[in-house]
Amino acid sequence: MSVGEIAARSGVAVSALHFYESKGLIHAHRTPGNQRRYDRDVLRRLGIIRVGQELGIPLAEIATALADLPRDHTPSRADWSVIASAWGKALDRRIERLQSLREGLDSCIGCGCLSLDHCPLRNPHDRLGAEGSGPRLLLDPDDGDSP
Repeated sequence: MSVGEIAARSGVAVSALHFYESKGLIHAHRTPGNQRRYDRDVLRRLGIIRVGQELGIPLAEIATALADLPRDHTPSRADWSVIASAWGKALDRRIERLQSLREGLDSCIGCGCLSLDHCPLRNPHDRLGAEGSGPRLLLDPDDGDSP
């Protein structure tokens, strides 16, 4: 299928198809005239990409999931089940974290100082207050939360 046919069939812009190809999420082959041609399995892969993006899955994680699939066949129901299970667990963790954050919003004034006596969002029980004022977690490059 041509890039235009894939774009029309999938609802994905041609520029996005080129981007996904450059990131290795989908693959095309070239005709003797150097035009891109996609196998029909790309439609299923694009479906997986779009669902993942709708769920807020980072493109890098989508790429990892797709990289585990053989290139020479259309992703099957079993393939999708494996991907969905992994993504479901990640979504469950994200939902738990968001619910915890939502519950702590009432006691947060939203200033970001992180040196409050009690900050349920970023500094439970002011455990970092002894290290100084300011956004201690944001200043600590080893924590993983650095900007």
